[in-house]
Order: sequence, then structure tokens, then C-alpha cells
Amino acid sequence: MKKSIFIFLSACLSATLLTTACQDKKKTSEPTVEETAPAVVFNADSALASIQTQCSFGPRVPDSEAHRLCGDYIVNKFKSYGLNIIEQETTVIGWDKKKLPCRNIIASYRPEMKERIIFAAHWDCRPWSDNDKDKNNHRKPVMGANDGASGVGVMIELARLLKEIDPKVGIDFICFDMEDYGAPSWGNDQAPTDGSDWCLGSQYWANHPHVSGYSARYGVLLDMVGGKNATYYHEGFSLRYAADIVQKVWAMAKAVGADKYFINEDGSWATDDHVAMNEIACIPTVDIIPYHKNQEDSFGPTWHTVNDTPENISTETLKAVGQTMVELIRNEK
Repeated sequence: MKKSIFIFLSACLSATLLTTACQDKKKTSEPTVEETAPAVVFNADSALASIQTQCSFGPRVPDSEAHRLCGDYIVNKFKSYGLNIIEQETTVIGWDKKKLPCRNIIASYRPEMKERIIFAAHWDCRPWSDNDKDKNNHRKPVMGANDGASGVGVMIELARLLKEIDPKVGIDFICFDMEDYGAPSWGNDQAPTDGSDWCLGSQYWANHPHVSGYSARYGVLLDMVGGKNATYYHEGFSLRYAADIVQKVWAMAKAVGADKYFINEDGSWATDDHVAMNEIACIPTVDIIPYHKNQEDSFGPTWHTVNDTPENISTETLKAVGQTMVELIRNEK
């Protein structure tokens, strides 16, 4: 369910119009782009190197040695760029009733600043390649080069560039755990019907923020941002809660020449970490997640398969997304 694209708009509209304490964040003002400041170049090869390192540990499935080692790598990498680290460690219950360790990693630039924006991604891997065309692979774990490591790789490269960008706001990079443990097809009869078996780390963070009373202007979720021939449309929950931020992000993509990737059209709906950020934490958050229109696999051919490996990552896609994020930070006042 989690990343099954929801095309049934009427059902999604009913779900998202539930009573909530969060205000509707839709706006129509046209964002402006600062043209005078010098450009800061996003290094896609550096992001790719981080993706390769994450994958070198193996699939980062919950409660595994690869998971622990990769978590330590992420912490140390952000620390090396001078960011403040907070780790949230808890236990969550999976769809199969297993008690599993959950480790959210928050890396903060200038944590003393009140005005903040969030970049988020999940860093865990799905334990089952249940979308693989070969059923013999369904019980094998996903390597998660795109579905997990790509978002973290982009954030690590952004962290390296922060001193050069010199943001006017504080930045929080949040690496969510336990995003991809939602029930496989053979476990659907044991799973909750509301999709709450997915995105367990972000649900925990939204209910227990890493700083008491935490708030941010907005968030950007980076999910599967390195796939070949990826295209990013306006995602439905993002429009529901953060339409003005959607406009801003897509304007920045156009400004850096990435509009081949960021299609300025409405796409579909995805249950992802940004739902808890919007609906529980009440932080308007957009999801940059691929939508391969009119294709068999809407999230791309490697999604939840054994082929989600570094060989299938595109530095061109990483560059398009990463440079857009640099521009977004540079233009934040």
C-alpha cells in the first residue's frame, strides 16, 4: 500500500479531508527566485559515493548488522560537517507483531535558530522484494540504492555544502527509520487497513519531536531521488497540505534547468513519511517522489525489487534534485 500510487482521487480526497488540527496550507502566491547570489554547485558524484557506501553494508533491514553499521556511518558523516546530532531510539511494532528497534537520526545546522526548514528521507530498506517480477525474489531484501539511500545521499551532500550556501535559516536533516516495513502481499490480512504499518519512524517522530515544541516553516521529503529517467509530479498529499511549497520547489527546479525532471503537473498520491509530518506534526511538507506516468510500475522499474542497486542510479537525476534543493536553501529568507 505505502507506495502504491493512489489514482483513486475521490477516495483520497475523502481521507485527507478528515478533521485535523492542522490548517490547510494552500496558497497561490507566485514564488520568486533570487538571481544575484553566486551559484553553489551540487556534486552528484559525491552523492552517488554516499549511496554506494550505504549499500556496501548490505540491505539495511531492521535489526540487522548492516542497519546498525549504516546508521553509524550516517551519524559520523553528518558530524564530520559540523552538524549537531540527536538520535531517537525506540521500539515499534510491525504489521507482523514483531517488536523492532527504530532509530531516527536528526542532524541540525545551527540548532539555535528559531526559523527552520526540514529535509527528510528514510534510510531503512524493505525486507522483501515483493514487487519483483520473479516470485523467487519476493522473500529477498531490497538493497535500497534508490528507495532509501538516494535521499540520504542527497542530504549528506547538502550538509557538506551548507557553509558555502550560508543559509539564513536553520536546517534539519531527518533520516527516518522503519519506513518500508509495511506488510507484503502475503501479510495483508494481518495489517491494519489504514496503512499505519508503513512509515513507523516518522509517525514516532511526529508524535515525539526531537526538540520539545519543535516547529519548522516547511519540510521536503526526498524519496527515490536517483532513479534513471525519473519524473516528479505534484503529489496529492503535498498539494493538500503544502501547495505553496510545491509551487516554490518546482519554481526552483525550473530556475536551475531541472524542469525535465520536475513536471509542473498534478500526479497522484503516495502514503509516505510526509503524511505524518503534515497530519500529526502539522508541518507543511512536500514529497519529491517519482511518478512514471502511464507505465506499469509508477515508481519506476526497480521499486521493491532486487534490482534497486547502485548500478541503476543516475547522477543526472541526483544532480537535478540536489541542485534544486541548493536553490531552495539559497532563496530562503
